[in-house]
Amino acid sequence: MTATTTEPDEAPGSKMTDEEYGAHRASSALWAGTSVLITNQRGEVLVQHVDYLDGTCLLPGGGVDKGESPASGAVRELQEELGVTAVIDRGLAVDYVSPGAVNAPPEMRYPGELLHVFNGGTWDEKQIAAIRLPEREITSIEFVEPARLPDFLFPRDARRALAALRARINGAGAVLLEDGHPLSPTVLDRAGVLSTPRLPHRYPFHPASVPGAETPIRQSWVWAFAPDGRILLLLDPDTGAACLPGGTPEPGDHGDPVATLCREADEEAAARLASITYLGYLSDPEQPGARVRYAAVLTGLDPPPVDPATDRTYLRILATPEQALEFFDWGPPATEQLTAVHQARRRLAIPKAALQPVTELVGPVTWERPDTLLT
Repeated sequence: MTATTTEPDEAPGSKMTDEEYGAHRASSALWAGTSVLITNQRGEVLVQHVDYLDGTCLLPGGGVDKGESPASGAVRELQEELGVTAVIDRGLAVDYVSPGAVNAPPEMRYPGELLHVFNGGTWDEKQIAAIRLPEREITSIEFVEPARLPDFLFPRDARRALAALRARINGAGAVLLEDGHPLSPTVLDRAGVLSTPRLPHRYPFHPASVPGAETPIRQSWVWAFAPDGRILLLLDPDTGAACLPGGTPEPGDHGDPVATLCREADEEAAARLASITYLGYLSDPEQPGARVRYAAVLTGLDPPPVDPATDRTYLRILATPEQALEFFDWGPPATEQLTAVHQARRRLAIPKAALQPVTELVGPVTWERPDTLLT
């Protein structure tokens, strides 16, 4: 027998044989599981209906086999359950699932589990059409609005999936969870982003002037760029719902949509704007009128105000324009609006923002030049 040296979790000075050490570690072992978060181009999450659960769905995945890595297990599960070969190389979350969180019968002797969530990416219609379900176990798949995940999954699984989705949007790397709860919640977690259904505003975008003076302006929003290329986004502190600065016209605006967005940006976010540039408008087929969109340079923020229209103090974050789209259900027209946003960004001499974690702006902020941030 070989003597094993002291490990950090042993009593000081103790010695264990290899057999004793192996038995000790085996008695403390956890199960290992893997799952994959897949979305469609509308940001809905793929869930699987299975034949062994009554009305409850699961993300693709399962238990990790002996000698198998969690990432390899994710690849295998996608092949077995969806008939798809995929590259899995980005983790989103690792969740410690405690014995008390699972209503397991005593005979299962459930010791707890480390469940890994991997990024399956955004699938287009061609990829979705290539799915081939097995003869048994997976009866169907469905893409669901993130806020509806608690209606389809076990509560712990829904928490985990939403935390993983927020981590994917945030871009700060994999998050550590305990029973689906982040150990270090981000502003997206604290606000409950995506826990409220996104409004399906899939309106056509027109990079042109509003047609005719008789067309009413129903909304004026702005993509306000910080010097690093990120834009200002507002989060409702109660629901986590996101919006761009701006709002609906009021009589005091005298029919000027720029006056509307400046007033609303001040009331909602205490935002100071410059170099306001027109982008285009959205048309709602069911409600005649135009929802105009602008870009601008964000020069600073005063202390967060209480919005007089809602009596709320919005959370203010900086996100890349691409991250911002993840908070909305704007459909295919969002691509055209994003193109116009980046065209305006270049005219404003603002750099393109690299993917990075969102930043919450709590206090007053002034940008004096692109490379200087004073708080």
